[in-house]
Amino acid sequence: MVCPRLVKHREEVAENPPARFRGEKYWAKPLPGFGDVDARILVVGLAPAAHGGNRTGRMFTGDSSGNTLMKALYRAGYANIDTSVSADDGLVLKDVYLTAVVRCPPPANKPTQQEISNCLPYLAEELKILRNICVAVALGRVAFEGLFKLFKREKAFEGKTPVFRHGGTYRVSGFLYGRPLPIIIACYHPSRQNTNTGRLRQEMIDAVFLRAREFVG
Repeated sequence: MVCPRLVKHREEVAENPPARFRGEKYWAKPLPGFGDVDARILVVGLAPAAHGGNRTGRMFTGDSSGNTLMKALYRAGYANIDTSVSADDGLVLKDVYLTAVVRCPPPANKPTQQEISNCLPYLAEELKILRNICVAVALGRVAFEGLFKLFKREKAFEGKTPVFRHGGTYRVSGFLYGRPLPIIIACYHPSRQNTNTGRLRQEMIDAVFLRAREFVG
């Protein structure tokens, strides 16, 4: 077992859900990405939410983070509906693919550096398949630094990782799997902690995806 702490946590929360989800069968397995395999925009999050993706079996689905993200994607023209409730809710993404640097929910939403390293090969395989990606939106510092960790591991990027700041746009030189590195746009994670405190407002994340759309046309 590569990440025993994460396996234990994802299974424990599935066995002991809050009252509002009692009786539901949880996915409780590593979570794959979701979206358009021909996408030009990659959205990278931290990890599945314990009672969101870990429950529903789909990335950014079943919690407030997913709904905040989907409102932004819908308004920018990349989603057919503005909510993400369940794996069978009819959501279709166009030109966008959702993934994360860690595929199991970490306790307190804090994966270790080793757990991130263990999961990066899955993100690497997705980037090999997603041949049209030219913009990557990193939701939160962990996702942002995880992307650059992957670029460095694959010897696609050298130098110091840029400083994360919301709205920061980074054009980095280098090639990954024979293709130019994508433009990176940093965004605060749409977690309840950020949205409830006003650190991230809906118009702020909307602006990030409108900016991404400017790059891809």
